[in-house]
Amino acid sequence: MMRFSPSLVIADLDGTMLHDADTFEGRFLSNETVKAAKRLRENGIPLAIITARPVGSAFDFIHDLNAQVCAYLNGALIDFDCANSTISELTSQREINTLLRFGFDSKHACDVCLRLLSEIPTLRLGIVMNDVRYTNFDVRMLWSKQDFVITDFSNVPRGTADKIIIVPRDSEKEQLQRILPDDFSLHISEDVLWMLTNPLANKGHALNVICDRLGVKPSRTVVFGDDIIDIDMFRAGGYGVAVANSNPRLLAIADEVCDSNNDDGVAQWLNSNLFTRL
Repeated sequence: MMRFSPSLVIADLDGTMLHDADTFEGRFLSNETVKAAKRLRENGIPLAIITARPVGSAFDFIHDLNAQVCAYLNGALIDFDCANSTISELTSQREINTLLRFGFDSKHACDVCLRLLSEIPTLRLGIVMNDVRYTNFDVRMLWSKQDFVITDFSNVPRGTADKIIIVPRDSEKEQLQRILPDDFSLHISEDVLWMLTNPLANKGHALNVICDRLGVKPSRTVVFGDDIIDIDMFRAGGYGVAVANSNPRLLAIADEVCDSNNDDGVAQWLNSNLFTRL
């Protein structure tokens, strides 16, 4: 049982706060979850979202939740002014003092993609930059409404890329694991999407950066998640609450387990364990 009053609540979106749906785009926030987030704000407890989602597919959820901070793309882009930020600002290369970026040069990303393809010519992969996916496959197999450009990696614009995405077939995974570049970190989401990122673009680092900026001790945070990529922020945070539908590896390190995402587990936990203390 948690023995402190948190100074910050941190949560993942998919599989944690969002209800499941037949399609990625159909996932949604329940009224119960939105109301719980509103109560956090009314009680002066900041809410930070740390999600693998890019800006375009997370932005509306962030605003519905009245989150003060959001780390998109597993922490590649951290927005400290969610209430006033616009999508165009977040998806540009502009330097803004309320944004932090932890990416890598798009030319280097192209070189990595071409090297991987030279080893596994059938590999489905691409580069995410400015909320556009430059890929060698049709991303509508995963996301029906995401912007993408089919490329052979000779025409990707120069700039700071956020991540390399890979959708490996089962027969490709073992070889892919052996040839991944050393200067990137690997994150796997829902056992489908592999993501190569700047080593600093991970949820644990994002949690520490957010706490430092807000003047909050990581030990005074409550963290909600469901997947393997949430392990880093559970280890960095103070008290980890896993939803019941979580990956077994996250359940194994959680301080507590709440109801599933489809049963509004996060909202129910906040109502039962946090608001009763205030």
